[in-house]
Amino acid sequence: MPSQNPVFIPGPTNMPDVVRKACDMATLDHRSAAFGRIFTPALAGVKEVLGTTLGEVFLFPSTGTGGWEAGISNTLSSGDTVLAARFGMFSHRWIDMCQRHRLNVQVIETPWGQGAPVDRIEAALRADRDHMIKAVLVTHNETATGVKSDIAGVRRALDAVRHPALLFVDGVSSIGSMEFRMDAWGVDIAVAGSQKGFMLPAGLAILGASPKALAAMEAATLPRTFFDFRDMRKAYATGGYPYTPAVGLLNGLALSSRMLLDEGMETVWARHYRIAEGVRRAVAAWGLKPCAASPDLYSDTVTAVVVPEGCNGTDLVKLAAEKYDVAFGVGLGEVAGKVFRIGHLGSLTDVLMLAGLATAEMCMADLGWPVKLGSGVAAAQDYYRTHGLGAVKAAA
Repeated sequence: MPSQNPVFIPGPTNMPDVVRKACDMATLDHRSAAFGRIFTPALAGVKEVLGTTLGEVFLFPSTGTGGWEAGISNTLSSGDTVLAARFGMFSHRWIDMCQRHRLNVQVIETPWGQGAPVDRIEAALRADRDHMIKAVLVTHNETATGVKSDIAGVRRALDAVRHPALLFVDGVSSIGSMEFRMDAWGVDIAVAGSQKGFMLPAGLAILGASPKALAAMEAATLPRTFFDFRDMRKAYATGGYPYTPAVGLLNGLALSSRMLLDEGMETVWARHYRIAEGVRRAVAAWGLKPCAASPDLYSDTVTAVVVPEGCNGTDLVKLAAEKYDVAFGVGLGEVAGKVFRIGHLGSLTDVLMLAGLATAEMCMADLGWPVKLGSGVAAAQDYYRTHGLGAVKAAA
């Protein structure tokens, strides 16, 4: 029997049944009017989730990594300088991609567990009097360490020194789950993936591009074919697609976006905070701590739990999968073995999260880690009882 347990990894996330069924559809002619009835609401829904009325949305059959390649290749030229902080596995991967595209990457090395250092970014921009830096790259939510960065703060830094660089944001594990305001924060390229906050299978790269980014597209000389915004815009103008689209995923995206918007983005963000806070209280009750260096950096989509001295987080992840058929995330890069990761985003509830916390406790006990069974679950229960949906209904 296939597993009926939810996953507790930071993506792909659990899917609502209605969304999964929306993706499971018969073949249709993607050059017919029927495709437009799927595609048009998908584009409109994503724009609203991103928080943009000024920008345009591009949906590629790809992943978040492909979305980053699309953002880079459509707006930059070989030899351009970009500024990026490296503070986790995913910020490292975006830097590596830029270097492979023969961009000059000015890297701000930052300890893992910290977020993007706004003050150092501002200092680098202030020192760039000739405006050689063409883009600032920021990972909004560093999935490897469970750390969020202050995107609005980076925009303020750009504005404070009147620097014209584009602002690129990796929102793959934040958009659709955590507060994100593309227009208000002055984001020029926003990248998401279908398999995180949008609660779909992997397979779509989801991008928002500001008017400023689209203007830069005409001067950009990096090669692009599959990811060319110009081809997409031309096809979109007639309600079509420049090549064969992932029709089922787009049908699911139209529905998942509508579900998020019907819930209300403020409510979606509050739900993710509530579930995450219950996890953090459980972690504290276990006598452990998140990898994130301070509470202001805590992610609301993933918590990287620092394991006790002499223990290995990968052992817990393997045991959970083998004995209990439950998935947690392993530590990556510099924190491999030092943490295990609990994903708490997408289609998830307080009650489902309690099951994940209980499983983590059983694994810790099985491995001989110093934990009292029920301690973390009880701490989360206390929080959910007074802050969860049930408490809101009772108060009403």
